[in-house]
Amino acid sequence: MLRSLRFRLPALFLLGIVLAVVVAALIAVRFFQDYTRTRAAHELRAESAGIVQLYAQEAGVGDVPVGSLRRAIGGDRLFWVPAVPGASLFAGRVPVLPRSAVDFAALGTGPRTIDLSAGGKGYLAVVQVVDLAGIPTGAIVVAKPDSALTSRWLQLLWELAIAFGIGIPVAGLLVVYFSRRVARPLESLTAAADEVAAGRYDVELPGPGGGSEIERLAARFGEMAAKLAESEELSRHFLMSVSHELRTPLTAIRGHVAALREGVIDDEESQRRSLDVVAEEAVRLERLVGDVLDLAKLDARRFALLREEVDMRVLCERAYTAFAAEARARELDYELSLDGGAVLVTDGDRVLQIVSNLLGNAIHWTPAGGRVELELTAGDGTVSVAVSDTGPGIAKEERERIFRPFWSGDGGGTGLGLTIASELATALGGRLAVESEPGRGSRFVLVLPVEPVL
Repeated sequence: MLRSLRFRLPALFLLGIVLAVVVAALIAVRFFQDYTRTRAAHELRAESAGIVQLYAQEAGVGDVPVGSLRRAIGGDRLFWVPAVPGASLFAGRVPVLPRSAVDFAALGTGPRTIDLSAGGKGYLAVVQVVDLAGIPTGAIVVAKPDSALTSRWLQLLWELAIAFGIGIPVAGLLVVYFSRRVARPLESLTAAADEVAAGRYDVELPGPGGGSEIERLAARFGEMAAKLAESEELSRHFLMSVSHELRTPLTAIRGHVAALREGVIDDEESQRRSLDVVAEEAVRLERLVGDVLDLAKLDARRFALLREEVDMRVLCERAYTAFAAEARARELDYELSLDGGAVLVTDGDRVLQIVSNLLGNAIHWTPAGGRVELELTAGDGTVSVAVSDTGPGIAKEERERIFRPFWSGDGGGTGLGLTIASELATALGGRLAVESEPGRGSRFVLVLPVEPVL
């Protein structure tokens, strides 16, 4: 419980608020203390100046009446410090402080603020030296008890304590409320992550209301879970497809080899046909294994490319001729358009592999009587090879999916052809694009740069 986010999040927030409040209160009290002391010193200086003026008015009378001075400052906050023993200017009773209470040498002529101790009490005082005929007779001290200053900031501290006593519980309730709004969807995401880790991808995710960042996290988590589910499905399909694709040629090879070894096929013509079948199935098996290895090398970025001069017209004619017999067998309108040409420095075998893959897919998906065209164009520093067909087309949501590994539109094959073609196009410095509309066929375009990519 104490280690859970539901507890730790509001606890940390509340601790932060309390610390901030305490620091703010200490700073406020400190500032208020300085302000109170500065203001009190200012008032005492004003009172001291008033006393000096009053003394100057009555100096010719003799001793200054104490009542007049006390009325001027109010209360018993007036002291006299004689500079000469027995010196007094007041006709009446005024507390007299010892000469040691004031450092006359450091006072100067103007009023000076000091901390004073008298009668066991502390005071904030302003001292004003009194001169008679240029000789310091004593000092008038106007003081304010420290207790009067302390009571002000203690009152402030008490009021702050009341305010914080009300505000902190309210803040605590708000922190708990908003923390739970944050923690609840995170706990749901944690539970969903546990489900995904266990291999269950159909998980329930928190809905809107947890905050924009959490909503985005939940959305990305949902996308991740969907892609993991799709990846697992594709991998399962791939294993089934590869198992089937491997088993078919192996079964044919094993059957013909067994027949040859046991003498079931004894005439020379039948033996030749059986060996041809074994050779064809071996090539098919080699092509399947090669596709898997090519994909692994491309993913690991350990794919080596050759650099040679390649005549794109010759390459396209070669690819076109390789599929001519299959196109005739399917009664397709099979055309070749060489609008331009160029000699590229690239890997010719890999370019032929891409073009052959596109032609093989186009012929596979185009129904009898349809049309397949191979077109070569050049311009703007690039060479484009386009393969168009009149097949069923590709829905918009599936155009990106067809380039993923192990995905096959009709469930046949391994689904590696277009993946390898796209990766090879990128490795050659070009790109493979698709334009399609359901019911109106597709057009795959391989674009390669004329200048070699280093």
